[in-house]
Amino acid sequence: MTGDRFDRVNINDAVRSPTCAHGGFGTIEFARLLDHDDVDGECNFVDLAVVPPGASIGRHRHGPDEEEYYLVLDGSGTMRRDGVEFRVRAGDLIRNAPRGEHALDNDGDTPIRLFVFEVRVTPAAAAQ
Repeated sequence: MTGDRFDRVNINDAVRSPTCAHGGFGTIEFARLLDHDDVDGECNFVDLAVVPPGASIGRHRHGPDEEEYYLVLDGSGTMRRDGVEFRVRAGDLIRNAPRGEHALDNDGDTPIRLFVFEVRVTPAAAAQ
């Protein structure tokens, strides 16, 4: 969807591509629904990701001016964030702070579907 001004998208029609996410296990499916050129605000991107059982989004961190959120639509798994491990499930919205390290493992029996969205923040605000 990138390149045009964003108006709307149906996530069920979004074309997903296989990818290895941040060096994680297996292959996830991923669709970039919009990026920063498509909107007027401080959003860097909105992605739809599908993480099959046994696959993961590998451990990674973003810059001091990037704050990322995971919104779990379906499924459940184990999240690691800044050295703390916890369960996530459908309905959870998880904040990944600037410079924070995070990863997501699908250790369940069904795919995890989630939105991943990243917004720009000022590094000074991120330090607070």
